[in-house]
Amino acid sequence: MMTRMKPTHSLEIKELLKFADRNFRSERGKFLFQEGMVAEELYIILSGKIQISKITSDGRELSLRICGANDICGELTLFTDNPKYLLSAKVLEEGEIVAIKKDVIESEIFQDSKLAFEFMKWMSDHFRKTQTKFRDLVLNGKRGALFSTLIRMSNSYGIHNDHEILIDLPLTNQELANFCGTSRESTNRILSELKKDNIIAVKKGKISILDLQYLKDEIGCENCPAVYCNIE
Repeated sequence: MMTRMKPTHSLEIKELLKFADRNFRSERGKFLFQEGMVAEELYIILSGKIQISKITSDGRELSLRICGANDICGELTLFTDNPKYLLSAKVLEEGEIVAIKKDVIESEIFQDSKLAFEFMKWMSDHFRKTQTKFRDLVLNGKRGALFSTLIRMSNSYGIHNDHEILIDLPLTNQELANFCGTSRESTNRILSELKKDNIIAVKKGKISILDLQYLKDEIGCENCPAVYCNIE
């Protein structure tokens, strides 16, 4: 069982694992939960990857983050009456998941002030990341949204080689477009321009960033710490 903490986590995952109701294996393509379902559990990802997304009124998908090992999802339903999941959680990569009953974790937070403080601190970090992501999507247009997403992905899954950063996350252009809130056609066009200008390269379905500074300069990057500028 993994207990290594991520830089963004002030919340000790091992403290929450004590309240686990069940463990199970996730299956690629299946959902942990979907938007509108009755919310009864909070989930801790021990291994694998889970995509958190929102379906818009016109049927488009907006991908918000990817949860990996030691991430939490389903947390937005805590302390609400008749809760329903606000987002959907789809399995991108199978792994091990721990489920905790919503009423159990709420009770423990009420009784344990240290746990309550740590959870509030974790939620604050989570909201800060979400706010900066939406800021980039709204203020920087289609190109800026894609540039920002590539920068965030490089911080989360980047492998630094000699003169490039390999984003070690295979994504289709449609999946990448979902993270940017744009169409696949727009994403295809912008990626083609970036490849032509030698800003990026694409090999075996994975993107390598050849000129990270160009992407940062184009969106007026404020060089936020990587612990906030990511897609996790």
